[in-house]
Amino acid sequence: MSAGNPAPIALPRRLLAEAIGTGLLVTVVVGSGIAAQRLSPRDSGVQLLENSTATAFGLAVLILMFGPVSGAHFNPVVTTADWLLGRRTHTGISGVHVAPYMAAQTIGAVAGAILANAMFDLPVVQISSTDRASTGHGMGEIVATAGLVALIFLLARTGGHAQSAAAVGAYIGAAYWFTSSTSFANPAVTIGRIFTDTFAGIAPGSVPLYVGAQIIGAAVGLGLVITLIRRHATNPRHATRPAPAAVARPTTAAAIQETR
Repeated sequence: MSAGNPAPIALPRRLLAEAIGTGLLVTVVVGSGIAAQRLSPRDSGVQLLENSTATAFGLAVLILMFGPVSGAHFNPVVTTADWLLGRRTHTGISGVHVAPYMAAQTIGAVAGAILANAMFDLPVVQISSTDRASTGHGMGEIVATAGLVALIFLLARTGGHAQSAAAVGAYIGAAYWFTSSTSFANPAVTIGRIFTDTFAGIAPGSVPLYVGAQIIGAAVGLGLVITLIRRHATNPRHATRPAPAAVARPTTAAAIQETR
C-alpha cells in the first residue's frame, strides 16, 4: 500500500459523487420518515427514533462510500468551511470548485426527496406544508450546525480521519433528539426537503430561517476550530503525532474535507 496521496480525481466524478451522496442522504431521511409514519402512526416519539436511527446509519455508510471520491461533503456549509480553513495551507477544496459542489449537492438533495416520494407511491413532486419557523428552531439549527462543523474539522486536524464516518453519523443521530429543529444542519438538504409533504418536509417559508441559522452556526463552528487548534498547536505537550503512513490523508472518509 502506497503511503502517498492518490492521483487527483477529476471534478466531474467528484461532483457526481456529491450529487448521488447528497441525494441518497435525503432519500434516507425522507424515506425513513415516511416508513416511520406508516409503521408507528400513533407515536411521534417512535417515529423520530426510527427516522434518526436510519439517518445516523445511512449517513455513516454514505460517508464511507463516497469519501474517497469527493470527500463526502454533502453539505454547502461544510464545503465552504473546507475552503476557508484550507486557503493558507492549500489543503482544502479549491475556491473555483465551491460553487459546483454546492450546485451538485442541491440538485442531488431535490432528486433524493423526489425518489423517496416515488418509492412510497406518493405524488412524485410535492411541496411541504410543515411550518418549522420559530426562534427555538433557529437556535437549534445554529447549535446543530456549529457542532457538526466543529466535529468534522477538529477530527480532520487532529488525526481522527478513521473515526469520522461513525462520529458524524452518531452526532447527527444524537442531534435529532437534543435540538428543537431535529438537526437539519445542511442548506442543500433543507432545500431538498421542501419537495416532500411528509414527516421530514419543511415549508418553503421556513427555509430562509433555517439556512440563515445554519450559516451562523457554521461560522461559530469555524471559530471554535480555529481557536482550539491554534491553542493546541502552541502547546508542545499537546502536539499531534503524524498519522500512520498507511492512513495517508487523501480524500478519505467522511465529511473530512480533504478534497483536492
